[in-house]
Amino acid sequence: MRRKGTTVNAPAGPFGRPLAALATVVALVLVVAGCGTGDPSGSARTERVTSLTVLDYYTDTTEHAHWGELLTSCGKKAGVTIEHRSVPGPSLVPTVVRQATAGTLPDLLMLDNPDLQEIARSGVLTPLRTYGIRTDGFVSGIVSAGTYQGEVYGLAPTVNTLALYYNKDMLAEAGVTVPRTWNELREAARATTRPGRHGLAVDADASFESTFQFLPFLWSNGGDEQRLDTPQAAAALRLWTDLVRDGSMSRSVLTWNQANVHEQFLGGKAAMMVNGPWRMTELEKAKGLRWGVAPLPVPRAGTSLVTPLGGEVWTVPRNDSQARRIKAAQVLDCLNDPTSMQTLATWHHTVPSRKDVAARYAKQVPSMAAFVESVRGARARTRELGPAWPKTATAIQTAVQAAVSGRQTPEEALRHAQRTATGS
Repeated sequence: MRRKGTTVNAPAGPFGRPLAALATVVALVLVVAGCGTGDPSGSARTERVTSLTVLDYYTDTTEHAHWGELLTSCGKKAGVTIEHRSVPGPSLVPTVVRQATAGTLPDLLMLDNPDLQEIARSGVLTPLRTYGIRTDGFVSGIVSAGTYQGEVYGLAPTVNTLALYYNKDMLAEAGVTVPRTWNELREAARATTRPGRHGLAVDADASFESTFQFLPFLWSNGGDEQRLDTPQAAAALRLWTDLVRDGSMSRSVLTWNQANVHEQFLGGKAAMMVNGPWRMTELEKAKGLRWGVAPLPVPRAGTSLVTPLGGEVWTVPRNDSQARRIKAAQVLDCLNDPTSMQTLATWHHTVPSRKDVAARYAKQVPSMAAFVESVRGARARTRELGPAWPKTATAIQTAVQAAVSGRQTPEEALRHAQRTATGS
């Protein structure tokens, strides 16, 4: 998943048509790999590896440079140079398919975490335990995001999730405190709504970003992606529809992505917004804007907050060289060490995946404390449905659109979503 909570999955499946192509070449890849992923020996001891290829989707100039710097540093520790290539997010999986077909997979591959299970299922990744990589101290949801059928195939150095940004001056003017429950959210959103300004902005567009933003409300209310047509799920969706109906949220949320939501908040047209930590860099540059961040409100006091886990995992693809895989795993391990996590978190406003590193980071950067707290209980989107998740994600975003627009009641929209997700 993109750091911004997006995903490159196609509605027809995790990778659309490229997935089918990937499945057909798995046997070829395994034949090419030949020696498998057993104990490093033989050619692994004699082959001299001087460079590794790396593929990710960090095409932003600054982000690419940051990752290039860290990869180069980790490569030096492993005794190799790094050939770092980034492709646009939507191109990553098709690129992996082509490379799998040609037997030219990179030595180290970054994947959006919801894509991990399907790629692992295809057989083109190697289990990290093969290389002695441990997950002690990692947040459990992060380990889950990199796991398929009990094997860990990917690890994320840092991750992200969602929280509530609020304009301190607008809340003070309205005489309301930072909302902690849904009722308080309704009150605060209503009280801060003015002509030309809405109390709350969310992403309810027809995309996976909308699903990402709705999940905390669904999950925290006891809703379940395996069964969407429940009273708990309907109540979560009704919260959004009611906020639009009473004018506390703009009807335009139906077309806003997370960047648009940020623009509304930054421009003073929304007193609060649901968004991720990647927005902080721009907010910190805004002169005269006094803002804060808090965990997302929960249905009732005492309810546990459950948010979706965003971020990317690093993997070691299968190839015909054990020596290259061993070196790639050393670089991967370095990317996931405490020093690298701290560096990445500082650069990109992300949450370190190790609990102790995250706790220290929250003290150093108080504005990130809400995200660190939320990540502790965050869930991988693929935890319940595995590779079947994208179909349900599409059904959820469609239900959000239908209900928020008023075309259907929350109950009707979610019943339709359940039928779509299960094919019944």
